Amino acid sequence: MPYLTAARQKVSIDHGWQADTAIQRASRWMLDCAIPLWAANGVDWTRGGYVEQMAFDGSARPVDFKRTRVIGRQIYVFSHAALLGQKDALDCARFGYEFLTRNAWLGPDGGWARLLTPDGRVKDATPDLYDLAFTLYAFGWYGRASGDDAARLWALSTLDFIEAHMRHPGGQGFLVEKPASGARLQNPHMHLLEAALVNLEAGGGERFRRLADEIVDLFATRFFDPRTSTLGEQFDERWNRLRIAGGRAIEPGHQFEWAWILARYQHLTGRDMRPFVEGLTWFAETHGVEHDDWLTLSAVRDDGVVIDAGSRVWPNTERIQAAVAMFELFGIDPRPVFASSTRVLFDHFLDQGLPGTWMDRIDAERRPVTDHVPASTLYHLMIAFAEMLRIAPQVDDAFAG
Repeated sequence: MPYLTAARQKVSIDHGWQADTAIQRASRWMLDCAIPLWAANGVDWTRGGYVEQMAFDGSARPVDFKRTRVIGRQIYVFSHAALLGQKDALDCARFGYEFLTRNAWLGPDGGWARLLTPDGRVKDATPDLYDLAFTLYAFGWYGRASGDDAARLWALSTLDFIEAHMRHPGGQGFLVEKPASGARLQNPHMHLLEAALVNLEAGGGERFRRLADEIVDLFATRFFDPRTSTLGEQFDERWNRLRIAGGRAIEPGHQFEWAWILARYQHLTGRDMRPFVEGLTWFAETHGVEHDDWLTLSAVRDDGVVIDAGSRVWPNTERIQAAVAMFELFGIDPRPVFASSTRVLFDHFLDQGLPGTWMDRIDAERRPVTDHVPASTLYHLMIAFAEMLRIAPQVDDAFAG
């Protein structure tokens, strides 16, 4: 893979950043800055749940809603932090878990509300597959961190609702929301797969394996085009890519994200995902990364033409995760990506205000374009930085000397 050779050559002269520097700085930022800040200022200890947005000085920025997906993501963040030994993190996870289960559950025929008011009343009761995926994801992680068997039962109730009420009448995949509107999307299915794998790993049982198998089959037969090694985003009712401009848009971050999730699926099931992981990563690295500074771009066309040369935090964290997948499946050295993407994150996004905060989005000229810190982004940073930490000993052993 030529892009990997180029990355190795580039990173050696890139501001002195090396993989060990990247991992150490990422670890310190996450565990010493971000988690303590969001535990102190990002938990809504008065009204319940979590703060949706911060200002760059770390103060809560008031909005009139709380998203179920964000509550789920923050439960994950604090649960994972607890497993890494962070003091009081499990209390923060439990606080969100109790707020979610107390306020957002609408019963076996209603599922989980999409939006709550700041004090926990239902604001939008629409069942949304993206939000359902993150409630399922939260229960898997909270159950692992806490040992609370009630989390497993909540996960099973959520799965019951998804299977009973969110299946598409055509038989393949699920509704994006109910009632359905607009195009069919791969992205909520990706997160549902991610949630199924977490619950499978947490001992959730064969139902989660069947769900994971179903979504991977849908990916292999509908979402992924082996001719171009691209992942579609928008589809018609029969899972054909839309024949409009938006139908040709490819998000490099999603290519990287699927690569990492499919590698996790292979690890848990033994099913060979290597051709898909390699193809997804190859296209995203070749066409979706700016090779002058290693920034992951927001969108390109399926022929590689750039559509949106801006960037956000999350596509750059997903590049790190794809490098983990390529190391674990192929033995490819992840250190050039660790170094270059971590440098990009600190140069353009992290600590633009108080340490532990971030600028979520920049435009094609690298100018900041957001006026707040969205809580939803912490999930991406936590996974990527924790993954670097997880495999650091194996990387050291593989490339010592």
